[in-house]
Amino acid sequence: MQIHPMWDSYPELKAELKETIELINKEVFVRNKEIEAAILDMLQSGGKLLRPAYALLFSSFGDSHSPERARSLAAAIELLHTSTLIHDDIVDEASTRRKKQTIQSKYGKDVAVYAGDYLFTVVFRILSKHADSVEDMTVNTKGMERILMGELNQMHLRYKQNMSIRDYLTQISGKTAQLFALACFSGAMEGSDKKSFARNCYYIGSHIGMAFQIMDDVLDYTQSSKNLGKPVLEDVRQGIYTAPIIFALRKEKKELAYLLKKESAITQSDAQKIQQIVYEAGGVKEAKILAEKYTKKALKRIESLPNTKEKQIIQEITENLLIREM
Repeated sequence: MQIHPMWDSYPELKAELKETIELINKEVFVRNKEIEAAILDMLQSGGKLLRPAYALLFSSFGDSHSPERARSLAAAIELLHTSTLIHDDIVDEASTRRKKQTIQSKYGKDVAVYAGDYLFTVVFRILSKHADSVEDMTVNTKGMERILMGELNQMHLRYKQNMSIRDYLTQISGKTAQLFALACFSGAMEGSDKKSFARNCYYIGSHIGMAFQIMDDVLDYTQSSKNLGKPVLEDVRQGIYTAPIIFALRKEKKELAYLLKKESAITQSDAQKIQQIVYEAGGVKEAKILAEKYTKKALKRIESLPNTKEKQIIQEITENLLIREM
């Protein structure tokens, strides 16, 4: 697999990520080789591997660090993330992901459901090999439960134009932020037995995840489908309203509300008009300010970490997530 070029500046971490992917390749085996190839292809389709990277970095703090165990944990985090993406694509009926055809589009929803569920079983298989106690497994399963509850909450809020920023933040805290929090917390627990330290790392991950998702939603209004590797404004067509549009609805409710009422009948021309209204109403600007707020929260907590090269890397990649363009 070609590791994302963002890791070229960190050769040691890049090598660890390569070994993590190799571990994933060994753990994924399905009798139907075509489906196995589809799953592996998605796992190796050019994702940034941010979550496993954070897990590996946070595992470096503490005296009980085991590189093998840390890689297993990072692999489980990435598999869990991929499973949620497969299920997202089914719900959204998405045809592309990272500029490639989705499993549900290529093989049908039934196969995609089984593929996503299968990856969940691989996650538990990997975790069970390295769980030192029932408590370790409980922490991870609770984190997974919160992620799935975030998905359910998103479904509940579909097509609700009176959705508040608080509703939105609750939604992404359970869906995206929880996975980042789980990566940082589990990594910290792997390397150290200090629960207060791990708890701080949990909040760092949560703040990073919040900022990441808000910026991801901003990109939907500022980038093209070609750059993003997926259709822009697909969330709007699915009735999923994010920070930019929620902020814009406060100022341009009448015209924007009219376009949103068309729901699944939104045309490409409508989508372009929605993008324009959201941008001109300041929705993108306010969303960026919100993302910056969470990034600052994360960086403030990162300051308390031990002064190591891993801390410096964590600071750098967290700051860079705020200014990314894809």
